[in-house]
Amino acid sequence: MATTDQTVSGVTGRYAQALFDLAGEENGVERIGAELASLKQALLDSPELSRMVRSPTFKVADQTAALDAIAAKAKIAGTTLNFLRLIARNRRLSQLSGMISAFETLAATAKGEMTADVVSAEKLSAQQIKDLKAALKDTTGRDVTLNASVDKSLLGGLVVRMGSRMMDNSLKTKLANLKIAMKGTA
Repeated sequence: MATTDQTVSGVTGRYAQALFDLAGEENGVERIGAELASLKQALLDSPELSRMVRSPTFKVADQTAALDAIAAKAKIAGTTLNFLRLIARNRRLSQLSGMISAFETLAATAKGEMTADVVSAEKLSAQQIKDLKAALKDTTGRDVTLNASVDKSLLGGLVVRMGSRMMDNSLKTKLANLKIAMKGTA
């Protein structure tokens, strides 16, 4: 399946596509997606785990043992666990986050949804997420899954990325543009 979306290209895209194809063969796209989502959350919650995954200094055996322990605790098994072991053995574990994002994009596309990465200065409330999803659905005509994150340096506003499109409505960018404009008039 060829795609032009940048999130499913390159090495991360090939691995995600292979996992997605296997998941489709066993009718397990939702189950594997949920397992990957719990792993993604574990990576966000644990700086030690994130460092272990990203650092090439750890031995493959140590990374595999750590992944097995995490998988047992998070109830990750079967195809997903085999996939994690494979990428550890192939020294691609540092690209796990990208593979998870690419898998999420493939799953959303298969369901007729789009995935949007939203970065805000503060955590969005449930109502704000609901309103943003509705606005993006009106714009695209498709259901939208949000991957929300927080970046305090934005000061206010949002940065929304959907595929190759990006809308930057952050206060940080507006102030930078104002600074450039003011330099031009001096």
